[in-house]
Amino acid sequence: MFKKHLIDFSIIIFIFLIDRVSKLLIISSPKTYEQYGINVTSFLNFNLIWNEGIAFGLFSFDEKLYYNFLTIIICVITAVIIWLMFRSKGFERLSYVMIIGGSLGNIFDRIFYSAVPDFIDIHINNFHWFIFNVADIFITIGIIFLISFEMFGRKIK
Repeated sequence: MFKKHLIDFSIIIFIFLIDRVSKLLIISSPKTYEQYGINVTSFLNFNLIWNEGIAFGLFSFDEKLYYNFLTIIICVITAVIIWLMFRSKGFERLSYVMIIGGSLGNIFDRIFYSAVPDFIDIHINNFHWFIFNVADIFITIGIIFLISFEMFGRKIK
């Protein structure tokens, strides 16, 4: 039992650390990602923005009260997901582990920077997807896995 939880928490910590290192590299870079962005490929730029909302900049507020309330809600949702992780197993459990690892990375930024640094800018010509970070990638993959599990992984009774 302890070994199973040790593996889960190791994966969560690994995801958190990958996210932290990627954000610190962008934030502390001598290049001015915020002003100009860096073209990596024809479809990928690193362009630092500070997201004060939730996923993809939704619900951004200038008021600190709303920001703090939103942060508390995110923490409560993360706590519920941790509880769900303990109650699940297999593929479903791994999905929750990825969501938790990414969520903790973004919660850390919300608390210490009062915003989440997003910097991965994927685009095709002039169409740009929302700018996101490594934590968002793991959260999204975890959610896609959960949706797939619900749609295709359970037998119909």
